[in-house]
Amino acid sequence: MAYINVIDYPDSEGQLKSIYEGLIQSRGKLAEVHKIQSLNPATIPAHMDLYMKIMFSKSPLRRYEREMVAVIVSKNNQCPYCVKHHGEALLHYWKDQARFDLLVDDYTKANLNPKELALCQFAEQMTLQPNSSSQTVIDQLKAVGLDDRAVLDLMLVIAYFNFVNRMVLGLGVQLETDEGKGYKY
Repeated sequence: MAYINVIDYPDSEGQLKSIYEGLIQSRGKLAEVHKIQSLNPATIPAHMDLYMKIMFSKSPLRRYEREMVAVIVSKNNQCPYCVKHHGEALLHYWKDQARFDLLVDDYTKANLNPKELALCQFAEQMTLQPNSSSQTVIDQLKAVGLDDRAVLDLMLVIAYFNFVNRMVLGLGVQLETDEGKGYKY
């Protein structure tokens, strides 16, 4: 149960109802992370626009890499809601539950290539020690093939999920009863 009042779909009206209907149409269903913002409906499409640009727009980072980073950030923030949702998205690409379980348990044992390992290490580092970046750290990312745009996109994914994890955890967002399955990836 969320720690603040939430307006559910059947009780929504006007702008909020329209936003909810658009999310159901485009995403397949309505997520609790959207409903937690129901008292300030204008933030929902702004949030979704940022999410779509960071996670789905053209990038040197592949979609599965962005989802993998989302899982690592969320795991380090102890956010089961986002681990579950973005784990489902990652599994859409990986199709390997055992590998996913290793990623969550100890990503260094998940048979990652050097680039994937560097992405996970940087995501963990920026989540747990956000002031620890340096030119040396960025140069290490570049050594595994990231250019400046890829580094920027990586940081955007990391920052976005730290933001969302804090909103989810801080406001008591609970995982949907269908355990997060069924979204359009």
